[in-house]
Amino acid sequence: MTEITRVPLQPIAKGALGKLWLGVVAAALAAAGLAWATLPPSVNVEVLKAGTGASPTIADVAMINYKGMLPDGKVFDEGKQAVLPLEGVIPGFTKALEQMQRGGKYKVFIPAKLAYGDRQAGEIPPNTDLTFEIELIDFKSRAEIEQQQRMMQQLQEMQAQQEQQKGKGQGAPKPQ
Repeated sequence: MTEITRVPLQPIAKGALGKLWLGVVAAALAAAGLAWATLPPSVNVEVLKAGTGASPTIADVAMINYKGMLPDGKVFDEGKQAVLPLEGVIPGFTKALEQMQRGGKYKVFIPAKLAYGDRQAGEIPPNTDLTFEIELIDFKSRAEIEQQQRMMQQLQEMQAQQEQQKGKGQGAPKPQ
């Protein structure tokens, strides 16, 4: 039988274990810092007045009052009872609306990457963070909006037909 050569373990020096743990903690903190720095930008939504109920989804259409401001406080856009499809606005605006509830008022901070990025948009310079004050009045699904539009169109067609029939009936007097 062959004997395996035994290698004696060297004793651990005083303080070496503590240094090992410090190294592990430092590496973990460095990795966490790197991960945090590479996180995608996010929207900050501050609740000024809480709303109630569900929140809209990207498939919904929202009715809002809003005011958009540049970092220096200059108002670049404002709307009352504006109807906006969530999928038709800048990504940061969509992300903010998805966190809101009916009747609520919010202050929203959108980083440039989730706004217009490196493009100029009207009087908004490239790489500009935006601030909005938003009141979510109501929202409906796109299907509900389309159904309401069809009903309105049918109603208008019926009214037009009634007016045509009235016009035809008034042309000649009726025999007695």
